[in-house]
Amino acid sequence: MLKNQLPIDVDLTGKVAVITGAGGVICSRIAEAYAAAGAKVALLDLNEAAAQKWADGIVADGGIAKGYAANVLDKESLAACHAKVLEDLGPCDILVNGAGGNNPRASTDKEYFEIGDLDSETKSFFDLQQSGVEFVFNLNFIGTLLPTQEFAKDMIGREGCNIINISSMNAYTPLTKIPAYSGAKAAISNFTQWLAVHFSKVGIRVNAIAPGFFSTAQNKALLFNPDGTPTPRTGKIIAATPMGRFGEVDELLGSMLFLVNEKAAGFITGICIPIDGGFSSYSGV
Repeated sequence: MLKNQLPIDVDLTGKVAVITGAGGVICSRIAEAYAAAGAKVALLDLNEAAAQKWADGIVADGGIAKGYAANVLDKESLAACHAKVLEDLGPCDILVNGAGGNNPRASTDKEYFEIGDLDSETKSFFDLQQSGVEFVFNLNFIGTLLPTQEFAKDMIGREGCNIINISSMNAYTPLTKIPAYSGAKAAISNFTQWLAVHFSKVGIRVNAIAPGFFSTAQNKALLFNPDGTPTPRTGKIIAATPMGRFGEVDELLGSMLFLVNEKAAGFITGICIPIDGGFSSYSGV
């Protein structure tokens, strides 16, 4: 991604940006944008090959980037990764906590519980696996807390440092079927505010974005049938989105660039920006 393609002109020259979950579609695109703005980018992912693939593309475009293996639920893994990033790129100025996601083990089959579900093969609220719920909550919340503990150490007392968390419109109103994911994202929004206050005296700003519905590999099965036709859930989403469509990944970049721009957003901390086509504002009537 070239600098002249960015939606906002931001100069991140000399900054080091660390992005977790960077092997995925959304966070890899954020990595490309930050690199195009001049940052040296560390792409962290459990799948190092996926992160390195995106890093190679950034380097081919003239940027500075490297992929790293990191487990956001393992302090030792994060510490080892941090040591490599320090050696290769330098101390972290910008941390994007992008790792997260849902899992079928933490989702119900139906939107509403009905009499008879206990005696059927339907996976109801009462059938949710503790391990599945813990995995989803930990991946999203603990997977934000631990990288912050590790990389925010670099930021203490330095100017122009930022943490951006990835929340969700689920944090405002929970979606049906996915209680663990919705609860974890609500925790992310709350944690963003807590961190913003906690780090306010040492020069670290902490904010979040809350994406609405973007069609990615992660939610493809929820949104489209195997033959490519939209599911009933997709129909509900579009009907409840005033703008009448899914978001495009590039429509997240303006907010991500704005929040790390010290001239434009230097007095902004503790906020969560919904990027959802109006979904969280629409009452349905």
